[in-house]
Amino acid sequence: MADTNDIKTFIEPYLVPDGSKELNENLRSMAASFAVTDDKIREIIVGLHESMKTGLDHDDDNALPMIPTFVRGRPTGKEKGTYLALDLGGTNLRVCQVTLNGDTTYSLVQQKFTITQEAKESRLWDFIAECVGVFLEEHGLRPAPGKRTIPCGYTFSFPIFQTSISSGNLSMWNKSFTVPNSVGRDVVNLTQSAFQRHHVPVEVVAVLNDTVGTLMTSGYSHPDTQMGIIFGTGTNAAYWENMENIHKWKGEDRTGEMVVNLEWGAFDNATRVLPYTMHDNKLNRKSPNHGLQVFEKMISGLFLGEVARNAILSLVDQRLIFQGRSSEILNKSYTFDTAYMSEIVADDSDDLHVVKTVLESTLDIPPTTLTDRQVVKSVCDMIGTRGVRLSAAAMSAVLLARPELMKSDVSVGIDGSMYQFYPNFEQDLYKVSRVFLGEDFVDNRLKLHLAKDGSGVGAAIVAMTVDRDRSH
Repeated sequence: MADTNDIKTFIEPYLVPDGSKELNENLRSMAASFAVTDDKIREIIVGLHESMKTGLDHDDDNALPMIPTFVRGRPTGKEKGTYLALDLGGTNLRVCQVTLNGDTTYSLVQQKFTITQEAKESRLWDFIAECVGVFLEEHGLRPAPGKRTIPCGYTFSFPIFQTSISSGNLSMWNKSFTVPNSVGRDVVNLTQSAFQRHHVPVEVVAVLNDTVGTLMTSGYSHPDTQMGIIFGTGTNAAYWENMENIHKWKGEDRTGEMVVNLEWGAFDNATRVLPYTMHDNKLNRKSPNHGLQVFEKMISGLFLGEVARNAILSLVDQRLIFQGRSSEILNKSYTFDTAYMSEIVADDSDDLHVVKTVLESTLDIPPTTLTDRQVVKSVCDMIGTRGVRLSAAAMSAVLLARPELMKSDVSVGIDGSMYQFYPNFEQDLYKVSRVFLGEDFVDNRLKLHLAKDGSGVGAAIVAMTVDRDRSH
């Protein structure tokens, strides 16, 4: 077993046998800058715990937001019923009808609507109401006998400040949305008013973030779920916390548990503990949210390829690979997709022909040598390894925040493209976290599950828990 506390473990594998001394010296210092040793992870876990504690105590710009979600009932997997879910993302609106079967299984009927430019700029709320109207009509859905509306859960993938289980004020738009007269207002109210204008018999009973949905979806199928995580285009997590630890909670009832949304992409924006390199800084200074979501930019699919592109071009600029040449494609930001990294890292052929295809056919780089391709694979691998080790560090920190639960079985529901498609991502999460959570716990009690479609099914499950608690 390689010693993951020795910096050499994160350097030696990336050196190129036939590379020049200058090339290998550059790879050595690059690998060292991306390295995340076990001691570094311990430091990050301490930093995360301090930030979580501060964020639970009071709102602080320098700490994690630790947003109370008002979701308090763990699903048991025995609940039954049919609920609606809306999932508003950056590109699509999904409308789902979710049927919970009462035996930890569920079925789903859904329709995707591409959000038009006009909706992103002005008439979003009416657009949502029209889509829901179409869905109800096409599937012949109407309120249950004696009810005036159909209960609905609403996954809203934009930053909101939640004020109750069914209300939240929009903090800001991102993902190129610019709908006027919305920031600072309650998104449920804006949506509900549009439903009324369009005579859509639906009532939003819960608004939630997609990580909460992932947690609840996993929780319906695996009632011992303690955490929901997205490792995808972006990254975030939510977990069950004891009410008595949420000191900033102003409500009356302080018993039991509540789901807290960490918004962990914002961890360590000041880069005190994270292994931040010049290649991260280049990405950060050119990004619209400069200086924010620094952790997310190191581990999520939207950004990993861009960090790798910056690192590859730094070697091109020193004329250490590709004879100092690049291509128009590679010179443009965000053209080196993280999916290419996955293909490159998984290429074990002698001549690295997959790497060759990506570089020469997809990215239009002039003919490459085997050394060029080995270097590109090394760069992708060191950045991907840093990503998965930081991901495992964050997951471990949150599980360690509730040590009393680690005596029993614990499930973690995970969704997202990095978890699903990046080579060995799940295996590496287990492997890295064993060092910090203990071999006995990881090998015998920790279960990671793909919680697909948390933002649809999870929203319906939260709607179910609200509906269940209202009728008691």
